[in-house]
Amino acid sequence: ILVDGMRPDALAACRNPYVAQLLENSLYTLRARTVMPSVTLPCHMSLFHAVDPARHGITTNTFMPQVRPIPGICEQLKNTKKCGFFYNWEELKDLALPGSLTVSAFFSGHTFGYEASNQLVTEASIRETAAHDLDFTFTYLGWTDEAGHAQGWMGEEYMRSLDESFACIQRLIEAAPANCVTLITADHGGHDRTHGTPMEEDMRIPVILHGQGLRGEIACEVSIKDIAPTITQLLGCKSAPEWEGTSIL
Repeated sequence: ILVDGMRPDALAACRNPYVAQLLENSLYTLRARTVMPSVTLPCHMSLFHAVDPARHGITTNTFMPQVRPIPGICEQLKNTKKCGFFYNWEELKDLALPGSLTVSAFFSGHTFGYEASNQLVTEASIRETAAHDLDFTFTYLGWTDEAGHAQGWMGEEYMRSLDESFACIQRLIEAAPANCVTLITADHGGHDRTHGTPMEEDMRIPVILHGQGLRGEIACEVSIKDIAPTITQLLGCKSAPEWEGTSIL
């Protein structure tokens, strides 16, 4: 589950009671780092492909085919696992190549509004994961980033959006099978009404792994590039040889 623009220090500040419960029963760090530029599509490309933007070539929110292609998470899993992709920001559509997904659903934040589309994405993820017995799902919640740009990071609307995002996260976790591991993270943080800089407010992200036997705070440095290798390890699959990140586990 990725909450766009979720700053680690916002978790406590949003005062959603589920946050403390989740951290108490998860393996987590609130000091993981994203990549530069700390912009949505480049950060997602680094999450899915475990390399820096200089390697995958995406440095803005405009997708361009890779000159030297690297397989992403879904391409690594497609031969043995069923993958689902649920999102409300259309620019993410190229993160998974054709033929790598079992099911996907897009609900435009611009059409439905991000508050409503967060709910639609959550409902679709729960419904389709159960209907198709999916092994891996990517669920993207975009309202927090929209609220940050509109009214400012850590402001009242941003906090309300984060509170509602954690309500969605709680629904997703409670609907998941007992043996499921849920990874919650962000692509970047933010400050004022923007992000994309090397400021700590933009670069720090949370990484939370919730599942049986996963407890405590992660002591080592964690990068957004470590998420893809962690997911493939959890699913008993190999990382791509080109990936630069290493599993958190």
